[in-house]
Amino acid sequence: MVRRWLQEQRRLGRAYQPRFQRRHLSVTWLGALLSLALLGLLSTWSGMALLTAPLGASSVLLFGYPASPLAQPRNLVLGNLVGGLVSVLAVAWLGRGPLVIALAVALTILLGQQLRCLHPPAGGLAFLGVALGARPSFLLTPVLNGSLLLVLLAAGFSRWVKGAQPYPVHWL
Repeated sequence: MVRRWLQEQRRLGRAYQPRFQRRHLSVTWLGALLSLALLGLLSTWSGMALLTAPLGASSVLLFGYPASPLAQPRNLVLGNLVGGLVSVLAVAWLGRGPLVIALAVALTILLGQQLRCLHPPAGGLAFLGVALGARPSFLLTPVLNGSLLLVLLAAGFSRWVKGAQPYPVHWL
C-alpha cells in the first residue's frame, strides 16, 4: 500500500513539476540578479524604497517560471496592489499585530482570487505592509513602482537576451 502511494506521488510530481531547459537555466538567474540590482541602485539613487522582499519573490516567478499564470503582468501588478491596499486599510482600521497580519494576508488571497489577479508574493506585501505600519504612500513606492519596473525589466530581458523564456504570455 505504501509502495503504491509512493509510486503515485512520483508520477504526479513528474506531471505537475515544471522542467527547465538548460538554455533557460543559464540566463534566468541573470535576469533576476540584474533586475533586483537595478531596483536596488534606483532605490539608492532616488531615495525611494523600490526593493522589498516580496518583490524578490515576484522575481522568482518572473524569471524562474515566466509562463506561470501567476507571473503575468496583470497578476503581478494588480495582485501586489491588492496586497498593498489591504495592508494600508488594515493598518488604518485595525492597527498592527499578528492577527491583523493574518487577516490582511487572507483578504489578499480572497480578493486576488475574486479579481483574477492572484500573485503569491502579494501576500508577502500584505504581511510586510501591516508589520511596517504602511501608509498610503506604500502603494506608490515600493508596490506600484517596484512592480511595474519588474514587469518592464522582465519583458525587456526576455526580448534582448538570447535563450530567455518569452515574457509575458499575455498582458491582461
